[in-house]
Amino acid sequence: MSIRFTTKARRGMVALTVAAGLALGVAGCGGGGDGKKPDASASSSKDGGSKPSSQEGKSETPLAELKGTDGLLLQITSAERDSGGFVTVNGVVKNDGAKSVVIPPQTSGDETEVIAHGPSLGGATLVDSKGKKRYYVLRDTEGRPLTTTGLGNLEAGQTLPVFMQFPAPPASTSDVDLQVPTFSSGSIKISG
Repeated sequence: MSIRFTTKARRGMVALTVAAGLALGVAGCGGGGDGKKPDASASSSKDGGSKPSSQEGKSETPLAELKGTDGLLLQITSAERDSGGFVTVNGVVKNDGAKSVVIPPQTSGDETEVIAHGPSLGGATLVDSKGKKRYYVLRDTEGRPLTTTGLGNLEAGQTLPVFMQFPAPPASTSDVDLQVPTFSSGSIKISG
């Protein structure tokens, strides 16, 4: 008995064969040619463990710790002056409490335009007591604050990296106070 394929059936068989070949080729790409996936624990043990990211392993003391409500803590890790005329303040909000906490909406400040863009740290200010000036978080052309936005719940022990950008005080000013609504204020030193 002989099996005869129509032209349409032959094309279908060729397409199926090519597709199967491609699938097998792609499946074997990531494992070093032997079709096995690399063992993550084996590669970690060769290096003596996983390598810390740029944020991990830094044991430096925060520039300031601002205590908030319900066990919230804002640790400031850097405050750097940029040649563009602004200061970027980086930190971490941590829930040191035993239960889930909502980051208070007051941290957005009370400006209608900023509040309209959702929960943020838009209410933060830098205070130059020597120069008697207060610097507010910068905004873009649509009124969005140049800071971490979309703040919400933090579970117990959870951390959230945050940033805030301000106009830069004069180059002669390096010591300022950071004020964030519902948190204590703290003195920080601007670098750069």
